[in-house]
Amino acid sequence: MAPKRRAAAAAAKAGGKKAKEEPDRAEPKDAFTSAKEALLAAGPQARGKRKVDEHSHGATSGAGEVHEDYDCMLNQTNVGDNNNKFYVIQVIQNKNVYYSWTRWGRVGEVGQSKPKTFNKPEDAVKDFEKKFKDKTKNNWSDRVNFVSHPGKYTLIEVDGEQDAEVKVDSVDGKNVVKNVLPCALDGATQDLIQLIFSNDMFKEAMECMNLDTKKMPLGKLSKLQIAKGFEVLQELETAMTKKSGKATLQELSSKFFTTVPHNFGRTRPPTIDSKDIVETKKEMLMVLADIELAQTLKSETEKAQEEMIETVPHPLDQDYSSLKCNLTLLDKDVETFKIIETYLKVTSGDYRQPKIVNVWEVDRETEGLRFSENDNLDNRHLLWHGTNIAVVAAILKSGLRIMPHSGGRVGCGIYFASENSKSAGYVRTSKNTGVMFLSEVALGKEHTITKDNSSLKKAPAGFDSVVARGSVEPGTINTPF
Repeated sequence: MAPKRRAAAAAAKAGGKKAKEEPDRAEPKDAFTSAKEALLAAGPQARGKRKVDEHSHGATSGAGEVHEDYDCMLNQTNVGDNNNKFYVIQVIQNKNVYYSWTRWGRVGEVGQSKPKTFNKPEDAVKDFEKKFKDKTKNNWSDRVNFVSHPGKYTLIEVDGEQDAEVKVDSVDGKNVVKNVLPCALDGATQDLIQLIFSNDMFKEAMECMNLDTKKMPLGKLSKLQIAKGFEVLQELETAMTKKSGKATLQELSSKFFTTVPHNFGRTRPPTIDSKDIVETKKEMLMVLADIELAQTLKSETEKAQEEMIETVPHPLDQDYSSLKCNLTLLDKDVETFKIIETYLKVTSGDYRQPKIVNVWEVDRETEGLRFSENDNLDNRHLLWHGTNIAVVAAILKSGLRIMPHSGGRVGCGIYFASENSKSAGYVRTSKNTGVMFLSEVALGKEHTITKDNSSLKKAPAGFDSVVARGSVEPGTINTPF
């Protein structure tokens, strides 16, 4: 590989050549808009059996269960008053005794609790419904049309059943012993699938964003709740455009943190008062939506394992199959691997010097066909794309998406960089392991810029891509790709 050469134009401080690829559409939807629409279209999912609050007497004794569907998690954040609190209400049945169980406190803490005992279920339900009305100003029977009120708690939507457990199937009272087939994947690919579907990794990613995993537990992330978060961010953007005052921004910030629970500990919840913070929260919700997708794929695997059949594929094989793409592990002795290794070395910065563990060729279903439709575009380059480890499964499943602001430097598009050091800045790892994509990008006719232009929606007429050209870029190389 040739050494780095000086770029033709070097006015911008951006590192290397940063290409923004655009689909051939007049007004492309960004991932923010597409995700919000998809989440809203999906609507609420049917909930299964509720889980007894982990701090209740029923949970500690193992004898109680939630009565019918009388279970809710409420949240309230008030930025101005430094409030960030939760309220749990449940009706718990333990044999012939019924409890109206409440627990409340600051997010991230156990808080206080109070059980009330009843002999009749209707009395416990009546107490539950009264508390729900007092705390939310909504009727439990009409919660599908829930309306948030200032100074009151908001209902947090969660999906799915109580925590996943290893289930024992039975037919006519007899256990079905399942034969799980050996995993057909090579060891390295097994490790990759485990990594990108890891619950610990997803939880770590959520906690790094200050999200409250107690109110939005893995496997129960609600599409509707995430979509509501998108809508509040749009309200905040509108308020900023209108130059609304501090009180309005605090009220909308409180609404956002109430809708998407965050754990700030004892720190005052911040006011979302700048476009940069809004964009950060957009990215957070995009990661959350991708985690929800990965969890949905994982739940499909678990459901398949529960079917009444004696022989089932290995869970990792099923997770892999759910991605709908082929991953081919490259041998470290082949020329392609060595070229990529060299490309990484010469385009990495002094601060970040990642080491390649493994390389896979990715073949997503239908992607080859769609790429061939642009065979007329020349000027192709291998370019890097860094991302959060928590969204890798979603990318393999759905492909790269146009992000809402994509860094804000060159406007709306899918971003790539010739310098690994640039893309590495967007990588979020788990246990010091991250994933990067190296893509063949058809740039076609480049529109070159040397300063930021975040207003761009697509390449100008007559051009196929936008290139932010910095001070250095890789030299030419003959590759086997």
